[in-house]
Amino acid sequence: MSVMFLPLKLIPVPVQCVVLASVLQVFFKDNQELASTLDDLEGKVFRVFIKDTGAVLFIGFKAGTVWVHPSSEQRPDVKIESTVTGFARLSFAKEDPDALVMQQVLKLSGDSQAMLLFQKLLHELDLDWEFELRRAFGDFFGRKVAKAAYGLIDAEKKMREQSTKLIDHALRSMDTPSAENLQLWQAGVESVARKVNKLQRQLDKLEHKMQQAQQEKV
Repeated sequence: MSVMFLPLKLIPVPVQCVVLASVLQVFFKDNQELASTLDDLEGKVFRVFIKDTGAVLFIGFKAGTVWVHPSSEQRPDVKIESTVTGFARLSFAKEDPDALVMQQVLKLSGDSQAMLLFQKLLHELDLDWEFELRRAFGDFFGRKVAKAAYGLIDAEKKMREQSTKLIDHALRSMDTPSAENLQLWQAGVESVARKVNKLQRQLDKLEHKMQQAQQEKV
């Protein structure tokens, strides 16, 4: 999989910033309904770290538009971290950002209010990256980037499926009980526990009666 994102690693970060900024600026200009969301993000700075390429980008919002730079003097309000494939799943496959955060594919840290605003933007950002890249930089570039992104997503999916099969096979070879049997055993244990509790209450009552009887004799 590392071979697939090697071309992106070879592209200088400033060039990546120009590509990203160009697409976002044109998109926001054409979608004025997002103006209020941009206003809410005024002055906010987000640090994006792509783990497997080591690239760091800063995305900021100012005067109703967006900028993307390789560095920023302002301390970021939110730090965003993922792999190339993680960002591809977010951007090209349009997977739910909340689900990606829950799966820790996408990691957010920083100011809670700014994080909520960023997640709101992601939900409202119905951006067709392949179309926008082709519009801004030509069909060849747009198709190439989209093909690489979908290739990464597909490769990761296959790897997850293979890992699941290997783990399942290993568990079966160890005679690990199935989920159904585990549920049955759990139900059996809970039933025994209830019976033990009932018996304990009966013993407590019997002990109490015996104590009363002894006191009456005295």
